[in-house]
Amino acid sequence: METADALLVPWSGRAIMLLDLDAFFASVEQLDHPEWRGKPVIVGGDADRHGVVATCSYEARTYGVRSAMPAFTARRLCPDAIWVAGRHDRYRELSRQVMGLIGDETPYVEQVSIDEAFADITPSRVNTEHPAVVARRIQRRVREEVGITCSIGLGSTKSVAKVASDMDKPHGLTVVLPGSEAQFLGPLPIKVLSGVGKAAHQRLTAAGVRTLADLACADERLMASVFGSRAEMMRARAMGADGSAIATEREVKSVSHETTFADVLDARDDIMAALSTLLGKVARRLRKKGFRAHTLAVKVRMEDRSVRSAQMTVTPSSDDELALAAHLGPLLDKVWRPHERVRLLGVRASGLEQEPERNVQEALFDLPEDGASEAAAPLIDDPDKRRGLITATDALKDRFGEEAVFFGAALRNKDNTTGSVTQHPADG
Repeated sequence: METADALLVPWSGRAIMLLDLDAFFASVEQLDHPEWRGKPVIVGGDADRHGVVATCSYEARTYGVRSAMPAFTARRLCPDAIWVAGRHDRYRELSRQVMGLIGDETPYVEQVSIDEAFADITPSRVNTEHPAVVARRIQRRVREEVGITCSIGLGSTKSVAKVASDMDKPHGLTVVLPGSEAQFLGPLPIKVLSGVGKAAHQRLTAAGVRTLADLACADERLMASVFGSRAEMMRARAMGADGSAIATEREVKSVSHETTFADVLDARDDIMAALSTLLGKVARRLRKKGFRAHTLAVKVRMEDRSVRSAQMTVTPSSDDELALAAHLGPLLDKVWRPHERVRLLGVRASGLEQEPERNVQEALFDLPEDGASEAAAPLIDDPDKRRGLITATDALKDRFGEEAVFFGAALRNKDNTTGSVTQHPADG
């Protein structure tokens, strides 16, 4: 279903997306070699007919080249292709960046390969956005911030999301609304379902099972003979009814954001402005994940590569950057001395707890006992009004991008915080 049409229907129940990076290795090569864009690129094997194709660009696919194809076959089909051995450190670097973008939206991410990840983006009390809006934003950010494209499938289960992600490539978004799983899956050939290998496909086809609708109602004995102990799981997948959860690697224990600067910072005002910008990103991600933090930490790496860090307890816990900013000055004083040259800054929030109901009036601008930050001037005394301001700025950033609006001190240095950014959605 088109995104615009899907938005007209309220989402009910789980929302699982599968993000698949389009022709990932080849796309990275075309990103790093602009002169190769629009040309057939093959990664893996070599032009002397050794090895197999790891992946290829969409331009090469028009010649019939496919992943896992013998190199000599690919050479025959596309003699003018550009062959690349592969740069796996570079691929892992961009993969981590993409996973960080997904982590900005949800802590429930299951990376299944270097170029694929499931994510649970089910609406919650804290974040009520339609999942299709979230998926489209992730897709846009991958293209704009990483420079490559991805295709996304969105549905109520992992199997539906997986099948949907292959429906519209490259740079497609296929939305399967809850309740329409059988209608979507039924007519599709059984080969699209994960778990139906070559041997299973042959046996099922010989028995007259050709579509997922056929598989959903296939004879139990046939299913058992083909899939063994996985028979009922495969039937559930064919019906779009599998309830497997996102297998996150670990519980989310912290949210952090770091920036490495192209030019060192040595003025306190500039460092404070950069920290305020980073804090804003961390607080925004806390709100998206439905967490408040009890501990705030600052990290600095000097020009000589030495690293220092300090942390402070936050009372009460908060997801409000205007309140948390009160701790930045005292934390900076613990790790930095005037005129020291800073190459990297980081802000981490930990000691996380689930966001409580908002009917509690809190003294969000109580200052730490050992001093107050110059960046912490309370803009609005009423917590409800201040929450309204923060909610409004979040909405503006969701719609127009992260650079759409800044609070106070962050404006001073926003142009100097666009260096190499490493994001850690769940540092643990």
